[in-house]
Amino acid sequence: MTDHTDASRTEAFFTLHHRLPRQSPGSDATTRRLLAAAGPLPDRPRVLDLGCGPGRAALLLAAEAGAEVTAVDLHQPFLDELRDSAEARGPGDRIRTVRADMGDLTGPEFPASSFDLVWAEGSAYCIGFATAVRDWQRLLAPGGAMMISECVWTTDTPSAGARGFWDRNGSLRTLSETTAVAVAEGCTVAEVLVQPDSDWDEYYVPLAERIRSADPTAPGMEWALAATREELAVRRDHGAEYGYAAYVLRPADPRWATRPEAAADREAVHAVNTAAFPTREEADLVDALRADADAWLPGLSYVAEAPDGSLAAYALLTRCRVGDAPALALAPVATSPAHQRQGPGRPWCGRCSMRPGCAARRWWWCSGIPTTTRASASDRPPATGSGRDSRCRTRR
Repeated sequence: MTDHTDASRTEAFFTLHHRLPRQSPGSDATTRRLLAAAGPLPDRPRVLDLGCGPGRAALLLAAEAGAEVTAVDLHQPFLDELRDSAEARGPGDRIRTVRADMGDLTGPEFPASSFDLVWAEGSAYCIGFATAVRDWQRLLAPGGAMMISECVWTTDTPSAGARGFWDRNGSLRTLSETTAVAVAEGCTVAEVLVQPDSDWDEYYVPLAERIRSADPTAPGMEWALAATREELAVRRDHGAEYGYAAYVLRPADPRWATRPEAAADREAVHAVNTAAFPTREEADLVDALRADADAWLPGLSYVAEAPDGSLAAYALLTRCRVGDAPALALAPVATSPAHQRQGPGRPWCGRCSMRPGCAARRWWWCSGIPTTTRASASDRPPATGSGRDSRCRTRR
C-alpha cells in the first residue's frame, strides 16, 4: 500500500510481508460474499486473479467455486508460496501461476474473452483503478464480471492527518467518485461493498506482530518499519474516514442509454410504471414524490431508453429515514413488460450512486418483491418518513 523506490527498501518491505496470510485488507467471508455477487458463474469458471499475492483468494476460489484460476503477480516468492499452499491443500491442479505485470496483459496467457471472472483484491492501485476497469474488460467472456477493490474516502471531509498521509501515498477518491469512474469506463455496478473493519484486522494484526520481530538493522528495514508503523497509526486514528470498497462490475450493455429524467418524460414514465406493476399505485406515488420537497432529490430520477428511443425502464431514489439515520429509498425500479429480463433496469445503478451525497448515506432502502429484486432489506429496521410506504416496490 506504500510506494517503494530504492531496491533495499523494496526488499525490506517484502521481507516484512513475507508469508503473511494477506497482503491487503480482506477475509474469506468477504471473498465469499463478493463471489456470490459476481454470479451466476459456470460450473468451472475461468478466473484471473491479478496481484494475487500469496493467493488467499485464489485458493478459496479454486476450492469453493471449482474455479480454474490463473494467478498473476510480479513477485515470484508470492507465486512460489501460492504454489506450495495449493499443492498442500489440494486444488493445485486448478491453480496456474504466472509472473506478469497486471498493466501489460498482452501475452499468450491472456487472450481476449477468455475469463469468466477477473479478480483483484487490493491490487488495482498499482496501475490505477480507471486503467484497470477500462483495460481488463477485454479479458471477459460474454456474461463475465470483474471484482476490483479500491481504497476510498468514506467521508466527504477527511481530516488533515488522513489526507496528508494519503496525498503522499496515492490520492483517494470518494466512494461516489470511484463509482463514477467505473461507470465512465463502461461498466455497470452490480455490487459495492465497503469492507468491514474486521477485514483490516486480518491484514494489520499479523503485520503488527511481524513488526515486533523484525530486525531493524537489515538494509532498508528502518525505513520499512517506520512507513508501516505510520500506516498502522493512521488507520488507528483515522480509520473511520477511509476504507476499501469492493466493486463487482460488468461491461455495460450498449443497447440501453441511461440518463436523468426530463420534464418531457413524465407521461412516458407514468406509463412505464403503470405497465410494470399490477396497479397504477406506484405510478401515482412517483407523481406524489415529485411534489414532496422533503423526499425528492433532483437528478436521481433515471430512465433507460430502448434502441428505438422509447423509454424502457425507470428508477427513482428519494430521501427517507431508517430510525434517526438519513437514507436513500430505491423504489420503484420498473421495466416495461416488453423489455423485462433483457437488462434495461441495470445500468442506472452506478449513475445514481455516483451522484453527490449518495455515498454519504449509510442506509439504502430497497423494498420490493423477493422474486423480482435481488436486493433485500429484510434484516434492517423499517424506513419511515418522506412519503414512503409499503407499496414501494422494485420490478426488473
